[in-house]
Amino acid sequence: MKKSKTEKVGDKNLKITFYGGTESVTGANFLLETINNKNQKNFKILIDCGLIQGGEEKEKLNRLPFPFDPKTIDFLFITHAHLDHIGRIPKLVKDGFKGKIYSTPATKELSELSFEDAIKIMSYESDDKYRLYSIEDVHKALSMWETIDYANKKDFEEGFSIFLRDSGHILGSSIVEVWYENEKIAFTGDLGNSPSPLLKDTEFPNDADYIVMESVYGNKNHEEKETRTNEFKKVVKKVIEKKGTLLIPAFSVEKSQIILSELNDLIENKEIESIPVFLDSPFAIKATDVYKKYSNYFNQETQNKIDSGDNIFNFPKLKFTKKMGESENIKNTPNPKIIIAGAGMSMGGRILSHEIEYLSNPNTTILFTGFQVAGTVGRQILDGERRIKILGKEIDVKADVKQILSYSSHKDSDHLVEFVEKSNSDKLKKVFVVMGEMNAGLFLVQKIRDNLDINAVYPLEGQSFEI
Repeated sequence: MKKSKTEKVGDKNLKITFYGGTESVTGANFLLETINNKNQKNFKILIDCGLIQGGEEKEKLNRLPFPFDPKTIDFLFITHAHLDHIGRIPKLVKDGFKGKIYSTPATKELSELSFEDAIKIMSYESDDKYRLYSIEDVHKALSMWETIDYANKKDFEEGFSIFLRDSGHILGSSIVEVWYENEKIAFTGDLGNSPSPLLKDTEFPNDADYIVMESVYGNKNHEEKETRTNEFKKVVKKVIEKKGTLLIPAFSVEKSQIILSELNDLIENKEIESIPVFLDSPFAIKATDVYKKYSNYFNQETQNKIDSGDNIFNFPKLKFTKKMGESENIKNTPNPKIIIAGAGMSMGGRILSHEIEYLSNPNTTILFTGFQVAGTVGRQILDGERRIKILGKEIDVKADVKQILSYSSHKDSDHLVEFVEKSNSDKLKKVFVVMGEMNAGLFLVQKIRDNLDINAVYPLEGQSFEI
């Protein structure tokens, strides 16, 4: 773990330390604590406790002890239910955390599904030492978990308050605003690529003193959203024309639901031929049910479709394959067909068996719709490697490789700057740019400084700031 001196900014009452999500997209883990606190009870707050992702070497870091004592943490606030923000919560509990966990209701439900999926994957490990936590740790974490909905300010006896805004990233995702002694620190989590096909637009914390924000696409801009649908339609039509297979490695939460709704629209409007489509992910199937339950989080256009009787996540020839046998039988369905399966970066899940089956066929197209972290199989394929290893097997990649960035659930570079601009007020003192690879994060820091004349920094791992 890298160490860095604390940056002092005058006589301050809070300190923030960046223990994860720095110099990397994944592993979000930020500690906010009181210092010089004479009038109130001291407290320590964690924002997110995410999994470090990016290949075997990176993932070994998840097994290391936390760089702080989990027993001393009073509260954990969760921005959203992606693994790189929640994946080490049960480990935190296992290692001694006894405080309270808070998030929106949808985030709690999606997190529970994610933990169930992780436990299932860990059960395949032959050695217990490789299992980060047990089902008992999951149950204990969920028993400590309470929910707060958007726009409901919650006051704590320790002297701080919490307010959640909709970040528009995935269902239930939030910007966590911490109020303490007339100052506000806004932790963005991941910021949605608004307007979203499903969700409401990102809200703005327009009176924050400090912002801790993501930078996944800090140095890249997406295609226009109109281009996205046209490009997706072209990819599907070409697969139909050459009687091939379209593989879509998709994140089970948000991406899978967006793709289903887009296919629903294209088929209903007769813009593409109806062909067999498989949602081959038990996790994504369960997550889709959660999306249906919280349709009040959807934007008005989507709610209007549902009110008109449109089942936006279902259409002819769509099959939900829950059982492994059903998944294995997909290869017996004649082409053309579409397979949507997790995991989104091809580092596990059922997509791997389909990649082994189909990537060597030139009539296959593999379509990436989300960010591929360095070191993942998805990144290798996207970067043009023509021979890769999956589950110990050498696979020749002869498939057509496509990417549509505007399907990303993250804001791009220009819209990240716009977010800061719209969140700015006379109070904004500093922006901490995190959760991005170094080149993306540093690019965004400079862009914020140059375009907005606002102090922005890219913290190092373990670096602290008094604020």
